[in-house]
Amino acid sequence: MTMTMVAEKTNTATYQKGEFSDASDRDTESIRAPPQHTLKRQLKNRHIAMISIGGVIGTGLFVGTANALAHGGPLGLLLGYIVMGSIVYCVMITLGEMVAFLPIPGGHIKLAERFVDPAFSFTMGWNYWYNWVIVSPAELSAAALLLNYWGDKVNDSVWVVMCLVIVVTINMLGAGAYGEAEFVFASIKVLTITGLIILGIVIDLGGGPNHDRIGFRYWKNPGPFVQYKGIEGVKGRFLGWWAVMSSAAFSFIGTEIVAIAAGEAKNPRRNLPKAIRRVYVRILLFYIGGTFVIGLLVPSNNTSLQLNTGAAESPFVIAIQTAGIKSLPSLINACLLTSAWSASSSDLYTSSRAIYGLAASGNAPKCFLKTTRNGLPWVAVVFCASFSLLAFMAVSSGAGQVFDWLSNMTAVAGLMTWFGISVTYLRFYEGLKVQGIDRKTLPYWTRLQPYAAWYGACATIIVCFFSGFSVFLKGEWDTATFVTSYILLMAWPVMYVGARLYYRVKPVAAEDMDFKSDLAEIEADTYDEPPPRNRWEAFWQWLV
Repeated sequence: MTMTMVAEKTNTATYQKGEFSDASDRDTESIRAPPQHTLKRQLKNRHIAMISIGGVIGTGLFVGTANALAHGGPLGLLLGYIVMGSIVYCVMITLGEMVAFLPIPGGHIKLAERFVDPAFSFTMGWNYWYNWVIVSPAELSAAALLLNYWGDKVNDSVWVVMCLVIVVTINMLGAGAYGEAEFVFASIKVLTITGLIILGIVIDLGGGPNHDRIGFRYWKNPGPFVQYKGIEGVKGRFLGWWAVMSSAAFSFIGTEIVAIAAGEAKNPRRNLPKAIRRVYVRILLFYIGGTFVIGLLVPSNNTSLQLNTGAAESPFVIAIQTAGIKSLPSLINACLLTSAWSASSSDLYTSSRAIYGLAASGNAPKCFLKTTRNGLPWVAVVFCASFSLLAFMAVSSGAGQVFDWLSNMTAVAGLMTWFGISVTYLRFYEGLKVQGIDRKTLPYWTRLQPYAAWYGACATIIVCFFSGFSVFLKGEWDTATFVTSYILLMAWPVMYVGARLYYRVKPVAAEDMDFKSDLAEIEADTYDEPPPRNRWEAFWQWLV
């Protein structure tokens, strides 16, 4: 199977805007989708913006922060999310520069083939596919358990089937329908977290029915940090903060969905840079603002802070109940339910496009390239949807425990994806430098490179390496935790070395990197947005 990545060597010293459009020379040996049916650009700017936000606001923030608060305390929780947020920021601007320039189907998976080597694309692609296909059943089981909030007389499997039908139907209707559904779901999540942050501040200042002004009471007692597993001194506080990192990683996983959606985005040269510039700011505000409020409202020694998929364990719900507000828990639970639906729908969309990108790179069977006339990769969607049946395992075996294991594996897989994106960019950066291409002519660029990419690559590996540190503490060994924390970290080099031996292809040299293919079509899809006709349209364009 030919995986040639060599493009015509560029001898010019600099590139000017528009010069990339002379891209008639194609890599005819690249494996691509059949020309008659390919992915279609159906996602509008508002879809891209809300998909990027909605992909990360979910059970990780609403529920997973409970466990993080119990481990790290209010300050440890806040610092953990700030540090992880800095990693997310660097990964997003790193990804944004590449995907705004080359918004192609397969996203960063296909870019890894161009700028690193086919083996790296193989490893990164299957890791990414596994990441999303394995978390989808966890989200479905979470939705089923959330439905039990209003009564548990119906068997959970009925709710799993109902939720699965909704998720599959949305994805089978195509990218346009998925974009509209995600726009609605993500809007609900954004309004929910915004309302909860505002409500949390009101409760903290004594505006609740009990008129208890909390202030920073819980930062003083039981304290800003938690002594992890009772370990005294700085060591215990440090381990408590570090325990937050994995939870924070699981919460942030999904920011890179914009790269996978790039191949189906309308006017990508305009919409993607705009989304990249704004989305990570909103995400950091929601997460850092949310975790700060959680640390104010709930003491870290609250016995209800246990990792579970039920809404009753959400720190926000705990705070609302403590404040004496009786009408909101059901509403919050309903919002969490739409969050789980949205997350599962995004999981299926992303995993199906990931395996489509793998097939486009020759790393998966060509059957996954089959699309309908409206651009739906139906074989990929059906195949990935079949893995959602694992949700029945979670229901029958104890969804809380299974969700815990799956979230551990998802966090590590997501961090390794960020590592792969950072490494791909470093090669991309080197290729631009060697071929004399001015980065300032790209649709999106920042002055922080390549330092941001180096920070992203090193930080993700460090977090992965120490993600399961708790099992090495005296008397704390747990085989299941060790396996779910380290299996993907160990599998990554094995997959890469194996793929290198199979393909027998050397890494792409900087002078041979392909910066021309696909640019003609991309620039043909670029156009100026019509100017706003009134203040409302001007505000809407600014907002999204």
